Amino acid sequence: MKMKFECKVSIAACAMALFAAMSVAQTQQVRVFSHRGGRMEHDENTMEAFKASHKAGYTGYETDIRITKDGELIVTHDSKLERTTNGVGAGEEKTLAELRRLDTKKGNKMITLDELMDFLKDKPGLYVEFEMKTNPSDLYPDDKLPEYVDKLYKKVMAKKPKDAEFIFTSSDTRSLRCMQQRHPDADLLLITSDPVSKATVNLCKGLGIKRLGSKMGGTSREAVKLAHKEGLTVSLWPGQSIEDFMLGVYLGADYLCTDIPIRQKDWAEKNAPWINVKY
Repeated sequence: MKMKFECKVSIAACAMALFAAMSVAQTQQVRVFSHRGGRMEHDENTMEAFKASHKAGYTGYETDIRITKDGELIVTHDSKLERTTNGVGAGEEKTLAELRRLDTKKGNKMITLDELMDFLKDKPGLYVEFEMKTNPSDLYPDDKLPEYVDKLYKKVMAKKPKDAEFIFTSSDTRSLRCMQQRHPDADLLLITSDPVSKATVNLCKGLGIKRLGSKMGGTSREAVKLAHKEGLTVSLWPGQSIEDFMLGVYLGADYLCTDIPIRQKDWAEKNAPWINVKY
């Protein structure tokens, strides 16, 4: 009996969220972007993933940038290589040539930022979040950050289409401040594992950053409205299910990441065409 009751409550909650989302979606547009190229559907942060998302109709992406031992910028989320590749140790302690010899667990090659930018350079209407993965701090001491942010900024902006939104993001306030100081025109976003709240809004404002990337869990519509009132745009994560997508719409997010870009887009187009989504 308990299981049946919980099931009914869950269905009722979903129905209420759907109705509420319908009431707000007509007056807002939400930009959905492919997280690491769609990490739950494809080999994350590989060219295969970004091409698959683009083929599905996406022009919004998120990716992660680290620096190699010989100063090259590589596209990968983890510092340690073991989860995603057949390598061992920190990518920052390897040369680009050494990383090129590795394969991902799904048989692809790691790509450089240059290769990703070559793929993006002729695409119209782009929204791309370049996450500055400057952790752990022992691999990215303060005196190394200027080299990292300068290389990242120059490579990204050199091939930026005129109509693109290119955003430099991080949960490391050191790299955000460094980018802010050295390249004042850079568009920044603060990532936090906390929900949108008065505290995270104030933290973002205190840094002089107008974009907040917060965890969806614990975020309320009122908190998102507060962020908007304070002049911030709100990007919510994670996006691992259709329910996450619907919740993000209901909460009033400006941007939503998704780990299931193809499934999410197919579902929304078939089941919720009234939601004003830009991919």
